[in-house]
This record gives sequence, structure tokens and C-alpha cells, in this order.
Amino acid sequence: MAQINQEAGAARRTRAEQRPGRGQLIGIGALMVVLTNAVIFILPPLLPVIQAQYGLATVAETTWLYTALTLGGGAGFILLPRLADLYGDRNAAVAASAFLTIGAAVPAIGDSYPTLLAGCTLMGFGGAAQLLPLGFLRRNLGEAGITVGVAVLVIATGGGIVIGMIGGGLIVENLSLRSFFVILTAACAATTIATYVMVPHAPPAERSGRIGVVGTVWMVGWVAAILLTLTQGLVWGNAALIPLVVGVVGGIVWARSQRRSSTAVFDVALMRTPLVTASCLCIALFAAVNSAFLLLLSTYAQIIPEALRPVDAYGLGLSALQTGWLMVPFAVTFLIGGAVADRPVANGRGVPVFVLGALVSAAGLAWLAVMHDQQWHYLVGAAVMGLGCSIGYAAGFTLVQAAVPEEKAGMAAGVAGTFMAVGFAFGTALVSADLSASLVPVPGTTLEVAAEGLYGTGYWISGVLALLVVVTVLVSSARSRRRRGAVGS
Repeated sequence: MAQINQEAGAARRTRAEQRPGRGQLIGIGALMVVLTNAVIFILPPLLPVIQAQYGLATVAETTWLYTALTLGGGAGFILLPRLADLYGDRNAAVAASAFLTIGAAVPAIGDSYPTLLAGCTLMGFGGAAQLLPLGFLRRNLGEAGITVGVAVLVIATGGGIVIGMIGGGLIVENLSLRSFFVILTAACAATTIATYVMVPHAPPAERSGRIGVVGTVWMVGWVAAILLTLTQGLVWGNAALIPLVVGVVGGIVWARSQRRSSTAVFDVALMRTPLVTASCLCIALFAAVNSAFLLLLSTYAQIIPEALRPVDAYGLGLSALQTGWLMVPFAVTFLIGGAVADRPVANGRGVPVFVLGALVSAAGLAWLAVMHDQQWHYLVGAAVMGLGCSIGYAAGFTLVQAAVPEEKAGMAAGVAGTFMAVGFAFGTALVSADLSASLVPVPGTTLEVAAEGLYGTGYWISGVLALLVVVTVLVSSARSRRRRGAVGS
């Protein structure tokens, strides 16, 4: 017996010695988050370039690329983190990076709007790579891994913003879109190799259970139908009611089936935990605000005033690279938000932190609704928006992670990530519908741009979304108090 115990102890020591160091784990986690967020933030400043190169007629048609990216993420954010729980962190990380590589390679080879649309969907699915560090950092660093994982997610997202917004514009100004996707393919391929080498190949954290593939695909389908109505409804007219009805009915039936499913997309027990459902809804709202802000800024900044004359001219006439520089304050303050939220959330003050993030975001959007015709207006607004959004993200992901045991860290990350993906898609679709409400032709071309007044309207609508965060957490907090009162009586 003593010999057996000694051998078991030696095996444990061997595994501990083989486990990657803290710095290596944080480094590969940061790389995954930076790359995936760079892919997300590359698109906004490039949308006008893509519209011109591929001859896309409307803003709604162009932004479907962004919607495809985030809808692909809706599936990946559930499936890939659960893959980490059930089959190991390395397998999930390599799979996510491989999807990013293939997604970038498709438009690099095809160089057309259909291949770009397909590539965005695949890259969106692989974008779940940004959530995987939440799981493997927690599993390898213990309970401290929650704080470290969320910090890596938030801080590295700031780095991804800089690389995406500025790096993408720099490459496009000097090369072609096709060359850009070739470079992106190489970067994603290198990351795939790095994840295989550096992410621990530990035994599965959860040895039982299945991934709800059918429920996930079903969910993405009905959400996509509703978003199709939002983006194309003004173009299609009454025909847009068809996908709307399909989406609403599909969503109702899906919700009922999930209650009885043994492989539900969302863990029912987790969603009943106090503040978890509210946290997920708040993550979705912050993501909607985030994507709406990006789309409004990128579209307005790159409109050339001289091209609209003799009609009412507006815009800043900036290039994709110059638009990226306007986002630098957003990235800088995004690094600060996680530090602001960390200690109060850990001390049980999640509701005030959410309220703070929402009010800061609403203030930034109100500023931009009134002041958005000069570059310095966007520098100020971007700084405020970065702080508000990062506070909200940090609070939401921390609360959801803290509600589950270590072996379900991937599932928790997937739940929060899916809400974030749907929120991004919803915000993009909402602003796309707003900017399509009244179009102005560009003289001498077949292109049309949104009427100037719609930008202020878009910022006000986004501000309402931010204030809905306050309503959500206050209602959730009030319900929790009533439940505790009922149990105590």
C-alpha cells in the first residue's frame, strides 16, 4: 500500500512539474484574446472599404458581414467552451484557432463578397477562443484564476482593439483586402500551433454530459431570422414579416423545449442563481451598445463631405487607419475598467458596479448624440465609452464565473459569451436599421449613405440600451430580496 501511495504521489508531482508556468498560461491566453478581438474590431473601420471594393449598395448589406461574425460566435461561444469542459482545454483551443485560420483563408482565396460572408461566419465561430482562457486559467491557477482570467480577457481585449482598428487600417492602406486576409491567415495559423504547444493537455474537467448541438444551432437560427428582419426590413417591406414570424415562433418553441431537454443550451440551475441571468442580459446590452458605437463612429468618420455636395455634406473624410486612431482612447480606458470593477464585485457589490458602467456608457453616448461632427468629439466619447463598457464586461463575466464550480468554467464562459455575441449582433442590426431609414445618394456613384440626422438618433437609441442595464439589475436585485424575505418568513 505504501508503495502505491508513493507512486501516486510521484505521478502527481510529475504532472505538476509538466504544468506550464503562470506566465506562459497568461501569455497564451492573452494572445488568444488579442487575436480574436482584433478580428472583431478590424471590421468596423473596413466596412466602407469593403462596400466600395465589392460594390455593395446599402449599409445593411455591408453590415451583414459583422452580423455573420457575431452570429457565428453565438454558436462557437457555447460549443467550444463546453468542448473544453468535456474533452480538454488544448483540444478546444486548437479547434477554435483552426476555425479562425480557415475563416481568414476563405476570403483570402475567394476574394469576393460571398466568400467574405462565409469567412466571417467561420471566424465568428472560432472567436470563442477569447473565452477559453477563462477556463484553463481557472483550472490551472485555482480560485485566483477567476480574477486572473477576467483581467486577461478585459486587458487583452484592449490590445485587440488597438491591433484591429489601427493594424487593419494600416495594412489596407498599403496592401489590398486580399493581402490583408492572407496575413491574417498566417497569424491565425501561428496561433493554432502556439495553442497546441502551450495550452495544457489535462484530462477533461467534466467526465459526463453532452454538448447541446441541436439546441445551439436552433437558437442561432431563430435569432438570425429576427436579425434579418432588423437589417433588411426597410428594404424588403412587408416581406420582412416572414423571417420575423419565423424567428419569434422559433424562439418561443425553442425556449419551451429547453426546459425539458437533458442537454439544454443553458444550465437551468446556473441561470437561476441570483444575478446570473441579470448579468448575462447586462453583458448582452453592453455588447449591443459597444457594437452600435463602433458602427456609428466608423460609418460617419469615413464619409467624405466633398463627395456629397451639392447635397447636405457631412462626415470626417478619414481613412480606415485614421478611424482606428480615433479608437485609441477607447482601448486605453478599456484597460482601466477591469481594475475598477474587480474589488467591488469580489466584495458583493455587483449591482452598483453594473449601474456605474451603464451610467458612464450612457453619458458617453449622450455626448456623441449631441457632439459628433469633429474628431475631438469622438476622442472624448471613445474614452468614456471604453471605461463604461469594460466595467460592465468585467462585472458580468466575474459574476457568472463565480457562480459555478471549476469543472463547469467553460460552460459558464459559454453562457456569458453567447449573450455577448447576440448582443453584438443585435446592436449592429439595430443601428443598421436606423442608418437605412433615410438614404442620401452620393452624386456620381451608385452608393447611398445615411441621412446625417440618423447618427444622433442612433446614439440616443444606444443610450436607452445602456440605461436598460440599470433597470435589469435593479429589477433582479428587488426579486432576490423578495425571495430571501419569503424564505425567511
